[in-house]
Amino acid sequence: MNSTPQLKLGIPKGSLEKATVELFAQAGWAISINSRNYFPAIDDPSLVCKLMRPQEMAVYVADGTLDVALTGWDWIIERDCQDKVTEVATLEYSKNSNKPCRWVLVAPEDSPIKDIKDLQGKRIATELQSFTRRYLEDRGVQAEIIFSWGATEAKVVEGLVDAIVEITETGSTLRAHRLRIVEELLETRTKLIANPKAMEDPWKRGKIEQIALLLSAALDARHKVMLKMNVPAHCLDAVMAILPSLQSPTVNPLLDTAWRAVETVVDRDRVRDLIPLLKKAGAIGILEFDLKKVV
Repeated sequence: MNSTPQLKLGIPKGSLEKATVELFAQAGWAISINSRNYFPAIDDPSLVCKLMRPQEMAVYVADGTLDVALTGWDWIIERDCQDKVTEVATLEYSKNSNKPCRWVLVAPEDSPIKDIKDLQGKRIATELQSFTRRYLEDRGVQAEIIFSWGATEAKVVEGLVDAIVEITETGSTLRAHRLRIVEELLETRTKLIANPKAMEDPWKRGKIEQIALLLSAALDARHKVMLKMNVPAHCLDAVMAILPSLQSPTVNPLLDTAWRAVETVVDRDRVRDLIPLLKKAGAIGILEFDLKKVV
């Protein structure tokens, strides 16, 4: 009989599934998903994985079926679980992670709907049904909210409904369907959430905090690189004036005392501008390394 304590971990099934497995791999856990079952294997005997739809995840964390899970803030609110779960970390790792996803009210370009109040008595299709209903009622608008099982844009394009509430990252798909954003209702990001009772258990809390730390460190590393270079001693001040760093660059003498070895961690998106400047300032042998984690 296995006496190892175990933590029940929810992995989101669907659009975030592959990205979640890749993030855990970078953080140090290898997860293997078999398409025939909902219990992925993981190389950590203290973790038991369950594959679930993110739309349902918050409910199962709230009732203790899961100890910890990843899901969107939108689905936490939709299931009215924001006060029933503990938010441990925000982990944004969607394909366009520089921007949060947004739930927006959308109408055809030529629609007379210009404002939220124009929805009075209208028909609206959305998967985010409960939130949309509450949002409108809070603003004194009564409308028919129809649950959408998918292809939501098509429903408004075909005239089946007057408007939709849909999630978007860039808005490009909406524009391609000649749809117009009337109002932004909600920003959402991926959250690591935990069952409050699990957080009261010292061992489970420690394991959850370990997962949060390493996933966050893996995500932080995706935006950073390490630069290493050799610099003539007389050029060191000029190079140091160019280099940003988490703290300060590391400088070590080489066997040839006229040279210094310099290394630092910088933002990935600055490298293309930094390297020409560093070379011009006298640095040579400039190397760039990807990082796995930044803690």
